[in-house]
Amino acid sequence: RPHAKTITLDEELNRVLPVIETIRKETGIAISIDTYKPEVMLEAVKVGATMINDIYGATKNGVIKTLAKLKVDICLMHMQGTPQTMQNNPSYTNVVTEVFDFLKQRIDILVENGINKNKIIIDPGFGFGKTQAHNQQLFQNLEQFKSLNCPLLVGVSKKSMIGNIIDEMDANKRIGASVVAAVLAVQKGANIIRTHDVCETKNGLKILESLNL
Repeated sequence: RPHAKTITLDEELNRVLPVIETIRKETGIAISIDTYKPEVMLEAVKVGATMINDIYGATKNGVIKTLAKLKVDICLMHMQGTPQTMQNNPSYTNVVTEVFDFLKQRIDILVENGINKNKIIIDPGFGFGKTQAHNQQLFQNLEQFKSLNCPLLVGVSKKSMIGNIIDEMDANKRIGASVVAAVLAVQKGANIIRTHDVCETKNGLKILESLNL
C-alpha cells in the first residue's frame, strides 16, 4: 500500500511462513504469496504457496531465475516507483499504453527465460503509482489488456479509487461500490477479482451471470 515501510527478509519470512503452513494444514485451497524477494518465494512454495504475486513485475534480481525453477503461477503487476514513493506525483504520457507495454515486455522476458506463458497472470496495478484519473483511464480500457492473452486480475476492492468516486473516506463503507466495480471489471474481461468481501462479490457476479443475457 502507499507509504508502506520496507521490512527485512527475516521479518517477512517470520510473518508469512507460519500462516501459509497453518492454512495448508486445513485446506488444499490455492495460496498466493505477495512478495518480490526470491528467498521468500522459494520458502513460501516449500510450505504450500501455489502462486506468487510480485508488485515489481519480476524486475528484481534473481526473481526470473527463481520463477523458472518453481514453475508456479506468477502475477505480474505494474507499479510506478516504490510503495514509499509511488503516490508522490505519478506521471504518464499515456497511462494505458505505458502499463500495457510494461506488462507485454515482462511477459516476453519471462517466456524467453523458460517460463510457461500459461502460468502468467497480469495486473494493471490500480493505485500503485497512479492518480485517480490514471486509475479511471486504466479501468475504462481494461479490454485492451486481453490482447496480451494472459488472465487479467483486477484489484480495486475498497481502494481510495473507489472512495474518491463515492466520496467515502471509510473503507468499510465502500463494499457496495466495490462489488459494482468488480462486476464491471468482469464485464470488461477480468478473469480474477481480488476482493475483501468474497460473499458479496460472488453474489454480485451471480447476478451478472444470470441476468446479463
